[in-house]
Amino acid sequence: MYKYLLESAGNINWMAIFALITFFLIFTISAVTVFRRNPEFIKKMSNLPLEDNSPLTTENLDHEK
Repeated sequence: MYKYLLESAGNINWMAIFALITFFLIFTISAVTVFRRNPEFIKKMSNLPLEDNSPLTTENLDHEK
């Protein structure tokens, strides 16, 4: 049923282009966000699952300096 609806919609290549552009934008924004992180913050977060003695609260997260 949906196949016939899409066929009658005409040329829907713009949907594929929109999906590709959306994926590319989200990927680029996330990559820039990851690479701009402070390396000390990344190291602290990677060791966090191994530490049992300090509870995670907003007071001991001082990564935004």
